[in-house]
Amino acid sequence: MNRASRIPVALAASVAAFGLAACERPPTKSQQLGYRGVGMEQVKNPRTDAKALAAIKLPDVVPPADPGGRKASEVYKNVKVLGDLTEGEFNRVMAAVTEWVSPEQGCAYCHNVEKMEDDSPYTKTVARRMFQMTRHINETWKSHVGATGVTCYTCHAGKPVPQNIWFSQKDQTAPWRLAGYTAGNQNRANQHIGSTSMTADPFTDLLGGAKSEIRVQATKALPMADSRIGTPQSASIQATEKTYALMIHMSDGLGVNCTFCHNSRAFGAWSQSTPQRTSAWHGIRMVRDLNAAFLTPLQPSYPPHRLGPHGDAPKAFCTTCHQGQAKPLAGAQMLKSYLELNKASIK
Repeated sequence: MNRASRIPVALAASVAAFGLAACERPPTKSQQLGYRGVGMEQVKNPRTDAKALAAIKLPDVVPPADPGGRKASEVYKNVKVLGDLTEGEFNRVMAAVTEWVSPEQGCAYCHNVEKMEDDSPYTKTVARRMFQMTRHINETWKSHVGATGVTCYTCHAGKPVPQNIWFSQKDQTAPWRLAGYTAGNQNRANQHIGSTSMTADPFTDLLGGAKSEIRVQATKALPMADSRIGTPQSASIQATEKTYALMIHMSDGLGVNCTFCHNSRAFGAWSQSTPQRTSAWHGIRMVRDLNAAFLTPLQPSYPPHRLGPHGDAPKAFCTTCHQGQAKPLAGAQMLKSYLELNKASIK
C-alpha cells in the first residue's frame, strides 16, 4: 500500500475511533422495571456508578445536644428563625451548617463576628430563609422527599453556593440564519438539558413557579382547546421542545433513563408508568413552590454579582438536590440525625 492510499484508511480509522469514543465500554448492567418486551429497563454503567458514589462525602454527625435548657431566642439576640430550639440544639445546628455550607469561611460567611446580631450581611438574610425553606420541605413535601427529607448539605455539599442552580435566559428572537432559528432560545446548546439545542431555558416556564402544563401529547384525535381546563389538548413544537428539554434535564439530574418513570410505548399513560412517576410529579410541583415562595423573592437581598445575567435570583431545579443520583446523596437519611430541621418554623 502506497502512502497516498494509506491516508484515507488512516482517516477512516480516526473517524471510527472518534465515534466509538462516545460509546460506553461494556459490560453494563440492566434492570427490568416493567413488563417483558416493552423495553422498561434501566441501563447502568458500574464504573460510572462507582465513581459517582465515591464522590459523595457525607460529613460527620455533630453529637446530639443535651436535652433541656432555655430557648435560643431567650439566650441570643435577634434570633428570628430556629428560636424554638434550645440553646444546645441551636448551637449544634449552627456547627453543622458551618461544615455543610462554609467549611473554609466559617461563621464569618453569614455573621459579623464582632456583632453576631448584626443583620447587614446579605448571607444571613438568605440563610434564615433557607432554614425556613428546609423545614417547609420536610414538613410539607413528604409526598416527594418521604422520610429521607433534606438538610442544607443536600444541595450545598460543602459549598457556599450550590453547584447546580439556574437563572432565566432572555428570550431572543432573531431571523433565520445559518445556525438556525433562535426565537424562544432555540438552537442554543445548554449543559442543563443534556447539551441539546432544543431550548436553552425550559425552566422559567415549567419550574419558575407558574403552573404551566407539561403534557404535550394529545388525548384525542383532532385535538381542540378544552374549556374545562383552560388549556389546548395539543401543544406547539416550541412548547413540546420545552417539555422534552425538561425531561432530559430530569433524566440527567437523576442519572436515569426515561423508563425510570415512563413506559416508552405510552409515555402519557399513568396506568403503565412506574411509581417513580408519581414522586416526580410531586417533585416538579415542589420545585415550583420553592422557586415561587422562597428563592425568587430573595432577589432584592442579593448583591449584583450573585444575580443572573438578567437580574434574577438563583433558583433550584432537579439537579440541585439530586446531583446525578436517583435519590440525593444516594439515599443517605441525614435528616434523622438533625430533627431540629423538621420542627415547625417560627413565623
